[in-house]
Amino acid sequence: MHPSAALGRIKPSPTLAITSRVLELKRAGADVIGLGAGEPDFDTPDFVKEAAIRAIRDGHTKYTNVDGTAELKEAIAAKFRRDNALHYDVSQISVNVGGKHTLFNAVVATVDAGDEVIVPAPYWVSYPDVVQFAGGVPVFVAAGADQHYKLRPEQLAAAITPRTKWVILNSPSNPTGAAYSAEELRALGDVLRRHPHVWIFADDMYEHIVYDGFEFTTIAQVCPDLYDRTLTVNGCSKAYAMTGWRIGFAGGAPWLIKAMSKLQSQSTSNPCSIAQAAAVAALTGDQSFLAERARAFQSRRDLVVSMLNQAAGITCPRPEGAFYVYPEFSALIGKKTPKGAVIDSDEAFAAYLLDDAGVAVVQGAAFGLSPAMRISYATSEGILRAACERIQTACAALL
Repeated sequence: MHPSAALGRIKPSPTLAITSRVLELKRAGADVIGLGAGEPDFDTPDFVKEAAIRAIRDGHTKYTNVDGTAELKEAIAAKFRRDNALHYDVSQISVNVGGKHTLFNAVVATVDAGDEVIVPAPYWVSYPDVVQFAGGVPVFVAAGADQHYKLRPEQLAAAITPRTKWVILNSPSNPTGAAYSAEELRALGDVLRRHPHVWIFADDMYEHIVYDGFEFTTIAQVCPDLYDRTLTVNGCSKAYAMTGWRIGFAGGAPWLIKAMSKLQSQSTSNPCSIAQAAAVAALTGDQSFLAERARAFQSRRDLVVSMLNQAAGITCPRPEGAFYVYPEFSALIGKKTPKGAVIDSDEAFAAYLLDDAGVAVVQGAAFGLSPAMRISYATSEGILRAACERIQTACAALL
């Protein structure tokens, strides 16, 4: 017996590996600051918790519809109308066990061997692996800091072939925080109109975490003629601080939603009934805390961007959203640590920060664009200040 060929095409999540390593070091007594986890430090709102408790007390502990209760699907449809001016019937809504499950269902349900999926880099670590698991081919398109980490229309046009099945658009982005304006989405839409065989996976998971007055839009909203071939994806994990509740969802074409449900019926079956009740409360309850938390994240962003740009050899762009920065440090490649080790890659720099400075980050190679690193600022300003001071000291010590 041995692992399947499909399993051999993927690797463990690098971001989860970093988180596990930090926990191990802390259990051993090490003084480590973890900036690798993509998880808000805010707690799930109390009114959401109370809804879950009521669901338990009321006996909502049985199986539900495979891809979500009617109540949650109605709440999601209302959310899409309220926030995105998108109109989906409940037959067009899929509820999944987190956003990663939505991605898995959509790709595995539609991608055949040799089909291509355009993945702008830097990318969320799961995109290429899920495509490869399904037998597809991720087509990477580099979108570096010089273009604000955003895919350009001419790049999209050049990457499309007759085998292209999907293009993935993540805005605001994990790992960079870059967000597409309505004008930028329309320009990409102009390209996609010329290629009706290409579908759009719009990952909007960080929709409510935007800064400086940035107005979030999604591609089916600004390009309504692409609505029929767009899967609009979102969830409760990030904005609502419900990562552990595992609720992701999507709106799309009825046939696609049905195909995703068929796959889900033979894998996880329904998401947790209690988590679904909590998600209804999250999506239909008071939304004012979302802006309050976004302001807190913006303050943290400003602190981290300022302090990292004061570190020798690091350049840190200012993101429009999410809670990550993606600083690049090409100026540090080739330098030596005080112990004589050569910084020859972003993996080496991340290892140096962890071993010598006690700061855990995720190397840019995990996201497809080096030399860089992803830093999550979803923690307190005190911890962030201490971490950035350690990074400044570590950079200054390089020879």
